[in-house]
Formats: sequence, C-alpha cells, structure tokens
Amino acid sequence: MSNLKLVSWNINGIRAILKKDFVENIKKMNPDIFCLQETKAQVEDVKTAAQLLPEYHAYINSSKARKGYSGTAIFSKKEPVSVVYDLGHDDHDQEGRVITAEYQDFFLVNVYTPNSGQGLNRLDYRQTWDEVFLKHLKALEEKKPVILCGDLNVAHQEIDIARAKQNYNKSAGYTQQEIDGFSNYISNGFVDTFRHFYPEEIKYSYWNYMFNARSRNVGWRIDYFLVSSGLLDKIRSAAIHNEYEGSDHCPVELELESAY
Repeated sequence: MSNLKLVSWNINGIRAILKKDFVENIKKMNPDIFCLQETKAQVEDVKTAAQLLPEYHAYINSSKARKGYSGTAIFSKKEPVSVVYDLGHDDHDQEGRVITAEYQDFFLVNVYTPNSGQGLNRLDYRQTWDEVFLKHLKALEEKKPVILCGDLNVAHQEIDIARAKQNYNKSAGYTQQEIDGFSNYISNGFVDTFRHFYPEEIKYSYWNYMFNARSRNVGWRIDYFLVSSGLLDKIRSAAIHNEYEGSDHCPVELELESAY
C-alpha cells in the first residue's frame, strides 16, 4: 500500500493566485489530492485552474449568497466514490464552504469555516456553525473514518498564534467560544495531525497582509488536517509549507498510508 499525499491551501482568490506560481507550486508538491479554500470565484472561473492541471478531477462549490466570496474546491487524481456539496442545512449552505468526497478508505471533508467577523459580529453564527458541522463529521464517521482539512479560522492554543494575549477574546479566530468549538472536535475523537507530530513547534499558516506580518512571522496557525483517531496509525507525516507564497496563507500537508 502506497502513501497518499494531501494538500490544503486557502488561496485567497483563484484568479489572483493563477497569476503567480500556483500551478508550478502544485506540480512541485505533487499531491494526490489538494483542497482549496476561499476561491472567491464561480464554478467556471475555478474550471480555468482545472484546465491547467488536467491530471486532476475538479469538484467545485461556490457561494450562492454573493459572487466572488468564499468558495471551496477539491482536485483529485482519482475520482471519489461520491461527492456531496454543503451540509444539507439552508442556514449554512449559501456560501460554498464545504465539500465532502467519499473514497474507498475514508471521507475527505474540505471546509472554509466562517470567520467571526469585524467586531465579532458573526460570532453567534460561528458557534452554531461549529455545532452543525461537528454533527456532519460524526454522521460521516459512523460509516468510515474522516479526514478534515481546511481553514478552520481558529488558533487553538497560545502556541498557534504569535500575539496570543493581545488577541484573546478581542479578535476573530481567537475567542474562547471559537477555541471551545475546536476543542469539541478533539474531545470527539479527532486528532490535530500537525500537533500530533510536533507538540511544541511554533509554525504558522496565515499572516495578515498588513504590517509586513509574514516577513516578521507574526502569524496564526489556522489551517489544519484533523483525522478520526482510527486513522492515526496510518498517518505518516504532517507539514506546513511556508516556503510557498502567493496567498496570505500557505499550504499544509498530510501523508498517510492508503489505497484511497
């Protein structure tokens, strides 16, 4: 059984990143499956990227609420058994934030979790989202193990954010409610794969474009691969690739033993 490589990347706009080294970077990483968040595009726009990477099958979810906002995509060398878009929940299915692909050995869920917003004006909605989304994951897990990837829009622990004290309970992505929402994934049997391998390493996946945050490494770790605990013995490595640029996020990677 060979190793399967998965990559997840919040690209902050497919049209913008295609003008950079995106295609070359994907070819360098050479994932079997890669998942994108924040495509900020309609289906036809994302298909342009798919034409540049013809070895992949593309599955695309775009925002119905407003164009050029949110959006997710899964690119896979092997066709999944099935693909489901959204959560089947009207309140949460307007922004193209979730794609669930079923493979032989697991479900893969790609998510762009809602941000709690300026002034935390969406924090209540975010808490409801976390509850509904966890139910989705647990329902899938009754059938086969789950791999969850994406921008979860939360730094889980102090080690995951450069300026924890200044941001705690003031900034979207580092309130106690959001931290508790992530902790519920962990207490329900999901494993943060990067922390599994690197419990004390400080490494970030997102840097605000303002204030030269990336060059000063004032960042957040908010992009994740979580897996059902039953998959843990199959996991071979986890990585954060901050050598790749083109977005305010960098790609994160998971390698596991699977025929997929």
